[in-house]
Amino acid sequence: MPNAILFMSDEHTPAVSNVHGHPLAPTPNLERLAARGTVYEHAYCASPLCLPSRSAFISGHRVHELQTYSNCLLALPKDIDNMGRALSREGVYTAYFGCNFDVYDRPENLGFSEVFAERLRQYPGDCRIGRERTNLNDAAERASGFGPRSEEEAYGRDLLVMDKALTWLQKTAPKLDQPWVLLINLHAPHFNYYTTPELWDRFAAAADLPPYGSETEIARHPRNRDLQIYYDTERYTDDQIRGLRRAYVGSVCWVDQQLGRVMDALATQGMEDDTTLVYTSDHGVMRGEFGLWWKSSLHEGAARVPCVAAGPGFSVGMRTVTPVDLHDVQASLFRTTGAARPAQWVGAPLQDIPAHDPTRVVFCEYHGQGVTASSYLVRQDRWKLIWHANAPPQLFDLAQDPDETTNLADSQPDQLYAMEKLLRAICDPEAEDRRASEFIRHQRELAAALGTGGKR
Repeated sequence: MPNAILFMSDEHTPAVSNVHGHPLAPTPNLERLAARGTVYEHAYCASPLCLPSRSAFISGHRVHELQTYSNCLLALPKDIDNMGRALSREGVYTAYFGCNFDVYDRPENLGFSEVFAERLRQYPGDCRIGRERTNLNDAAERASGFGPRSEEEAYGRDLLVMDKALTWLQKTAPKLDQPWVLLINLHAPHFNYYTTPELWDRFAAAADLPPYGSETEIARHPRNRDLQIYYDTERYTDDQIRGLRRAYVGSVCWVDQQLGRVMDALATQGMEDDTTLVYTSDHGVMRGEFGLWWKSSLHEGAARVPCVAAGPGFSVGMRTVTPVDLHDVQASLFRTTGAARPAQWVGAPLQDIPAHDPTRVVFCEYHGQGVTASSYLVRQDRWKLIWHANAPPQLFDLAQDPDETTNLADSQPDQLYAMEKLLRAICDPEAEDRRASEFIRHQRELAAALGTGGKR
């Protein structure tokens, strides 16, 4: 009977793993998964922020369709279909285990067969969502959120999730007489970047500085300046930057260890051959590139996610360069279990995507806190466009410039036009920017009337 496991971390940029060539980030279990299956070299999130990305993933809709622009919970949709309900209608048992259930509605309303949510975002969510240049109150303090801690202090909630999920896999899954999908969601390597003393000591060499920092021309782009001001990154010291980068590598390796626990459990129970296992993340993270930290950027560090899949229907030892996204990951879970997926949902099963399709387009967007207007990402083959409302576009040839150091928008007008045409086939970016501004204004009015709000 075909079954599927989705293992999703939080805030893992794929560049920090040896599967993608990082010399200081050994991820042996991710390598082990890659050896059994397919690496998707260019995978993207729906939006580089938790709630928008996870809501899009669980619902099969674009962020601008849902209007889940930020981590604010006010006025969000509640009556849309989602993967929990859709899989259940098809006779698939669904079990969700997560440190964060960070979507538009409460977990018990989304149709999963069972849910263990260790923590929920508290209502009304993060209401710091204005579209003016402003500074996040605790932004500079984030730069000190790293260092060695006990495993319980650093990863206690994730350990509880792992224990619950592995118990389910060992005791409940074998008794089911129907296909099942198990979703495991960890908070790590999300900041704060505390890691175990062993991993902190092990990765002293990872305490480096980013090769392209705030001194670059790309760093001075107006949208990047929005985020530098919002997160107050100009106040981060070199020692803090080195410490954050070092601890992040440790956290990624800790997540890899947890992936190994899942793979070992599958092997022990003889489930490897009929269980699809996908590893990915809800979005990536900036680690000082162009003076940017955390998320909210459409540069590669924050917009891309790792994606490795093995099991029935996946080629062994394959590396696919065709761009994919998290909607495709969700579609692959339906394909594995034989469940019909709503036709209007975005995405195609990973199993059906060829290794190199130069025509395929993926899309990512950001409208949330920290920026003064909306931005959109379109990727096709080697080309990537970041189109900004009220700011100049950015065009990158990622085959020649994977670090996005040179904006070709002025020197490649024909390619810029072609990429913008692809964007406008997906949405009207100016209209969606206006729509987002109006919705955010409404959310702020609700937040002001609500005051401190209550618990979700």
